[in-house]
Amino acid sequence: MTEHSDAPLIDSAVEASLEKQQASDNENQRNRKLLSRQVARYLIQNPTFFAENMELLENIQLPRESGKTVSLMTHQTNLLRERNIEMRQRLDQLLQNARENDQLFLHSRRLVLALLEARTVAEAGDALLKSFKQDFKVEVTALTLFGPLPGSGKQLGDVRSSARTSAETAIGSILRNGRTVCGTLRPTETAYLFGKHADRVASAAVVPLADQLGVLAVGSSDPNHYRSSLDTLFLSYIGEILERLLPNLLVRS
Repeated sequence: MTEHSDAPLIDSAVEASLEKQQASDNENQRNRKLLSRQVARYLIQNPTFFAENMELLENIQLPRESGKTVSLMTHQTNLLRERNIEMRQRLDQLLQNARENDQLFLHSRRLVLALLEARTVAEAGDALLKSFKQDFKVEVTALTLFGPLPGSGKQLGDVRSSARTSAETAIGSILRNGRTVCGTLRPTETAYLFGKHADRVASAAVVPLADQLGVLAVGSSDPNHYRSSLDTLFLSYIGEILERLLPNLLVRS
């Protein structure tokens, strides 16, 4: 009977001891957190502390992903080295972008001057196609003007001509949109815009020219080259130049 009557007392004592130990652990954890905040606050308020106590830098250890520890000084050195590499990479990218922008400007300037010097639609079309192919590495370029054209409209060279009604039937949605569009076109649209070169085009960018003048199209064999998210500022810019240039050249034809 004595053994059975003492068991609850022993269990209660063990439970009390465990609760006391848990409370002590919680108190120690709170104290450590409080001490950590105090130390952090002190270091923030005294940024020259380690400069005045350099010997501590080698004694403070920091864990690494590999499981090893390194001194604070070594960690700081590694961190600065990584940041230096990152900054060099950013600088290299900025320099590369600057070189590409310079090249784009030179090619654009040469194209615009060639278009301004053109005396016929054929010369303007030749300058456009040559520049897009050689300077801008465009695989397929097609410039189509809608008839009836001013003047005779016969001396067009590589510039294609089409009745406006045919354009409405084939690419009516593109024309009504009125803005430069990029992506994968329907087979009928590709066939109309690129003619005999349609089989080489898997994606395209199309620029409707204002006042029902025509349409400029560029194509690529890569279906992802002319994505819907592609920046079309340059093509729209060339389109605006053609809108101002071609009507005067057509009158001379």
